[in-house]
Amino acid sequence: MQWILLFLEWLVDWARGTYWNLFGRRSRLCRGTISPPGPLVLDQNKKNRYLRKEFDQFEVPKNLDVIVIGSGIGGLTAAAVLAKLRKKVLVLEQDKQAGGLCKTFTENGFEFDYGFHYLGQLHENGFLKVALDLITDGQVHFAEQGSHVDTVVIGTGAQYKKYTIYNGKTQMEAHLKKQFPNDTKAVEELFKIMKICSEKIHLLCMLKMFPLWFARFILWSGIADSISPIFKYSRTSTTDVVKSLTSNQDLLTVFSQIFYGVPPKKSSCMIDALFLHHSKRGVYYPKGGASEIPYHIVKVVEKNGGKVLVNAPVSSILVEGKQNACGVTVKTGGKYVEIRAPVTISSAGMFTTFKKLLPPEIQANPEAQNYMNTLKPGKGFFQVFAGFNATMEELGISSTNMRLYKSNNMDEMMDEYFDLDKDVAPDHIPMMYVSFPSAKDPTSCIRFPGQSRMVIHTMVNPKWFEQWNNINETERGEDYEKYKMRFANHLFDWVCVHFPKLKEKLAVLHAVTRVNMPGLEATCGSMPMAEHNLERYQPLNIAMTRCNTPVKNLYLTGQDVFSAGYSGALHGGLLCASTVLDRCLYVDLLLQQKKLKGKVVKKLESSDY
Repeated sequence: MQWILLFLEWLVDWARGTYWNLFGRRSRLCRGTISPPGPLVLDQNKKNRYLRKEFDQFEVPKNLDVIVIGSGIGGLTAAAVLAKLRKKVLVLEQDKQAGGLCKTFTENGFEFDYGFHYLGQLHENGFLKVALDLITDGQVHFAEQGSHVDTVVIGTGAQYKKYTIYNGKTQMEAHLKKQFPNDTKAVEELFKIMKICSEKIHLLCMLKMFPLWFARFILWSGIADSISPIFKYSRTSTTDVVKSLTSNQDLLTVFSQIFYGVPPKKSSCMIDALFLHHSKRGVYYPKGGASEIPYHIVKVVEKNGGKVLVNAPVSSILVEGKQNACGVTVKTGGKYVEIRAPVTISSAGMFTTFKKLLPPEIQANPEAQNYMNTLKPGKGFFQVFAGFNATMEELGISSTNMRLYKSNNMDEMMDEYFDLDKDVAPDHIPMMYVSFPSAKDPTSCIRFPGQSRMVIHTMVNPKWFEQWNNINETERGEDYEKYKMRFANHLFDWVCVHFPKLKEKLAVLHAVTRVNMPGLEATCGSMPMAEHNLERYQPLNIAMTRCNTPVKNLYLTGQDVFSAGYSGALHGGLLCASTVLDRCLYVDLLLQQKKLKGKVVKKLESSDY
């Protein structure tokens, strides 16, 4: 009886402490420190003064609080939030430009985004908008795109079928019902699932912040399922959920988002629901290109005493005592420079962090092995960047994205594709995603008159390219170039079926794999993130994949913390900053969101008089 009373007393004290941590203390994030929007900067040289600041040990600030490895959005988000909370932060980027997949590069006079397509959920005072304004000081100018977000094409030749996805709170659902008149009930149920997953996603995030024993208890006991069905959707495959509603394979294809290399039968329904919901309230593209986002985040970091330095490859994480991270080693100019700080954050991904940057004895530690076993490496990406000497009007293109599939049986199609032999794989690509960034950016016609740009994205098996891993660009030889261009030419020809004017105006066709995309190397030859499979989104694995690692004072941020994409990486950064500070910053942002919404209501009320 005494032990029960002691436990209950401890539980009350823990609950009181948790309540105080979540709701009792407010941070500077609640003070609305967002500057009025400044003029749009189109001068690339001005941007480069922040995005391409070269590493020099004399540039490193004194008395650092935090070192961040990698300048992807996950790393920059954590850095900017901590900087706003008066932490002195140093971000180290191995490439020559900061920004991760929000970087841009130039090929034969054409500017391309590395991996950015668009952002959703940026409607006024939406949570993502509040968070983005926080880390960019509200300085990014966005162009809202047209209501036609995606076109889904299933099949090839004269037999293909085409479906269109439009945004809008009610329009998206209504438009899909018109295209699937025999499956209106199924569409309704899928949109209910989307709403649940969007509104309750914070419950899964909170699993990462609760003590692990408590997360295990509420999941094992069934309490979590009684709170919300999101836990069920998280652990159930997209195929199983959709097939419980309809036998229509086309609807399953439209609902699924497979461009992370996972077929619907192995993908979490929650993740697919969130991806489709992301564009429901409109989609946006930064005026001036994707690099606008890291440009303004870097300015926030430096405004608060920090630095973001490039050409600064971290060769190892310094560990002392009983697995206590205390800084990093940077390789520069043929020598190694040690930089120390009380906290180290890695945005380089779980596998790169543990398999390349930490000492072998820590990699072999059973606790570290268990931590890594919650995730597995993802498939490899393949991108084609095409430039055209023609305007969007001349080419007949628009801001609408396209998803092309050779079949609506994606589970079978993808299994067969990834099992192909290396030599035949380039001629049997079954899916691709097509985007026209120049049609999304209203400044493109000013900065690059008479030009248009296209990006094609698909997935490949990393084994097909493994013979070129860790080989310098000058030493890969003609075989590599010919092999990757077989993929590129097949993809380009497929696109030209739908946009025949592209071929005659083509000026640049540049193919990129994990092997030759600078600054984005990943361990195991895969994408720089873990696979988005169903196992990863089992609620217990979500709870176990945390920002804090088995190494004290070493934290993870970015896409491996929660999910891929810009918003997934941003949430990874918010979770990381919350973990470092040992307080839930989401509450601060939600309060800020509520305050901003209140101002809008008051403004509307006053205008009525």
